[in-house]
Amino acid sequence: MTTAYLMWIFFPMAITLHNLEEAIWLPKWSQRVGRFHKPVAPNEFYFTVLCVTVLAYLSTFLAIAFPSIWLWKFIFFGFLGTMILNIFVPHLAATILLRRYAPGLLTGLFGLIPINTIILAQAIANGDIQWAELALATLIVGIVLLALLPLFFWIGRRLAT
Repeated sequence: MTTAYLMWIFFPMAITLHNLEEAIWLPKWSQRVGRFHKPVAPNEFYFTVLCVTVLAYLSTFLAIAFPSIWLWKFIFFGFLGTMILNIFVPHLAATILLRRYAPGLLTGLFGLIPINTIILAQAIANGDIQWAELALATLIVGIVLLALLPLFFWIGRRLAT
């Protein structure tokens, strides 16, 4: 297994830690931040964060298992880019604007950003993806994930009741 593949394994671990941090503290945090974040019940949030984590694992698996299929790499790299942006907006922005720590910021700053950046830099250096493709992949995967979140929350609420 090459160094690149070993690095890809770190992404699921980093997003798991990030999502665990959010799962532990975000539902309670969301109750106290007013307009900035709609209050979420723990069970609906747990379901949503589980779905996002499963998608991250699935994108990683497909990119590793089928390296010659460009779509799977596109989705994986888009997921990495989206998770980097996710740290800046909403986590860092919320922490600054609210002057209150937003759950997920530390694991994002010290886990997701460095790991994802190393993986992406290596992929660009190896010619696995170009900057323009990465930007497009990040945009598309980000939009898809944002569109899926309300569905995941809705399903989570339905399952909890």
